[in-house]
Amino acid sequence: MKVLGISGSASRYSSNYYLLKAIQSYAEGEHTMSVYDLLPNFELFTPDKLKNGVPQNILTFKTQVIDADAIIICTPEYTHNIPAVLKNMIEWCTASGEFAHKRILPITFTPIAPRGEFAMSSLLMSLQTMDAKVVSQLPLYKTDVDIEHQQIELSEDVRDLVGAALELF
Repeated sequence: MKVLGISGSASRYSSNYYLLKAIQSYAEGEHTMSVYDLLPNFELFTPDKLKNGVPQNILTFKTQVIDADAIIICTPEYTHNIPAVLKNMIEWCTASGEFAHKRILPITFTPIAPRGEFAMSSLLMSLQTMDAKVVSQLPLYKTDVDIEHQQIELSEDVRDLVGAALELF
């Protein structure tokens, strides 16, 4: 299965990006997974820009979404919501429907519980609006994994959770 991981963080190489890279390593052999982390480079969405032509980097991203069999969106929580860069990406894809009927696993990855609950709620509302098929939801915390030198090692418990979620795809 072809899986696309999307880091919803405004930081280019955030812990959300490295969590997706750890999931990519874990899923290797079972799934083909790529990780997209350039959301901060997306031009700000406005309806007028749809009329004037969608920028090439956004068209390329939309093609990756279309080509994926399933998507994992991993996001931090900023001020009790998803980051603006993730919301911007969603707005670029809402009218054109790339996420419609796509199997999606939303993950919040935050420092400690209960952070992430508001971001998950916001992300789920947006995914519902786009007719995405949310297979499950996974709140994870930095206390659940080992982080060393910008690499994340998944604990056995987290590997079990991620494995079960991937099975739902």
